[in-house]
Amino acid sequence: MSDEVLRIGDQGKAVRALQAALLAHGFNPGRIDGEFGGGTQAALMAFQRSEGLLADGIAGPRSQAALGLVDEPDLPDVSAQMTVQVASRMCPSTPIGNIKASLPAVLDSLGQAGLSHRTMTLMAVATIRAETESFLPISEGQSRFNTSPSGHPFDLYDNRRDLGNRGSPDGERYRDRGFVQLTGRFNYAKYGPQLNPPLDLEQKPELANDARVAADLLATFLGARELQIKDALLNGNLQAARRLVNGGLNGLDRFSEAYRIGDSLLPM
Repeated sequence: MSDEVLRIGDQGKAVRALQAALLAHGFNPGRIDGEFGGGTQAALMAFQRSEGLLADGIAGPRSQAALGLVDEPDLPDVSAQMTVQVASRMCPSTPIGNIKASLPAVLDSLGQAGLSHRTMTLMAVATIRAETESFLPISEGQSRFNTSPSGHPFDLYDNRRDLGNRGSPDGERYRDRGFVQLTGRFNYAKYGPQLNPPLDLEQKPELANDARVAADLLATFLGARELQIKDALLNGNLQAARRLVNGGLNGLDRFSEAYRIGDSLLPM
């Protein structure tokens, strides 16, 4: 069977094979007639939920691979289409030199993590704009939210148990860094070992601002939330997608603008 994307309204042998595979897996699409109608869509969505796939009712490479219809489940790679010029239009206030410096590492990390398809590439670039704007890994600066009027830098983070901090100097040592703004001893300890190669970021938190490490952290963080992010974006819920990264809505305006610009520029 071809690895073409199949969706409602399609017809032909590929749809018939899809219907037969769904039925064989216990998800009845109705008549095996080669017409992708509502019954086929509903059966496919049920199968996708069962397999932990994005339940969009579209038979893309991953759904077809799970059904045994294709061997290669990779989604189309858009790295070549996410050029410096496209990223610059998504991030219009960012110096283009910064994008030239950082974009290759970001795209390479996304590729290594299997996230170089359209949705997650747009998510990554939009997230960088919302988190840093400069398109460079950065450290959090002092503010009234992290430093008390008479305290040492980042003293309001020192005893944040939700971040795994254990008192001074944890607040400053594990402040936000990178493209995705990694924060707190717990997250430095959690994500460092997940990198390739693994790193002891708990002992060397400053490495989170190395461009390649920051790119790997971004890809790892987004990859852990891929299904939820894609589900939110499928439903046009940019707020939910932003919350999955930020925990709130900080930078939502920048994120939303960047994502919509990129969505209009990258081919489907």
